[in-house]
Amino acid sequence: MGPRWKGKGAEAKALADPTSEIVSRLQSSLLQSNARASLSGCSVLLAVEIEQTELLTRACFGKPIITAEKDKQWFQLGLEEAFYLCYSLKCLKIAGEDNFVLNDLDLWLYMKLKRENFPDFYKAYSHLRMKNWVLRPGLQYGVDFVAYRHHPSLVHSEYAVIVLSEGDVGRLRVWSDFNCTIRLCGSVAKTLLVLNVDRNGHGALAPSCLERCSIEECTITRWSPEQSRDDQKALENGTK
Repeated sequence: MGPRWKGKGAEAKALADPTSEIVSRLQSSLLQSNARASLSGCSVLLAVEIEQTELLTRACFGKPIITAEKDKQWFQLGLEEAFYLCYSLKCLKIAGEDNFVLNDLDLWLYMKLKRENFPDFYKAYSHLRMKNWVLRPGLQYGVDFVAYRHHPSLVHSEYAVIVLSEGDVGRLRVWSDFNCTIRLCGSVAKTLLVLNVDRNGHGALAPSCLERCSIEECTITRWSPEQSRDDQKALENGTK
């Protein structure tokens, strides 16, 4: 299933302004401004200038928060998004409740405390982000993330992503789970992408464990006997 562009000229716009370049400009802008965010429960709050508001929106990081302030725009970042900007791109500092900036280890431990499966989800998130996929939460489709080829205003999401960890016995362990999930993905024109995160026997005590983790990508689609028969007939007719 290929990309479904939204309207005439959407593909050309995406090709003219690659996601990698947008993220690179955002990274430079945040570095120059010495950007600093604050922890707020299971999210991170970031106040930015007008230029960075546009870049965050175009790069699809976080969501804007409506406030009475006119000179600044606040963004709410998810845990994976914030840690990606802080740890992987090195362009964001994050302060704790005491207003002191946290180092990578303390931030990692905080996010693990807020969500037990954070290490595996972050590994999956960063794996696709580094390949220039745009990721948004997939709760409305019953999955972990949805992946876009470019900004959601230009193209529909292409993959419904589920993250599986070692020893995960809660999801996609029986055929009925697969069947329900694949049917749902098919009804919204998405391909199911399962990311199996393997820690290879290592723990997740520090972010350095990410380098020792591996990911297996698996796309799963529903086989249609009717379509297969039609394809076979067309092939036979073409050879006559």
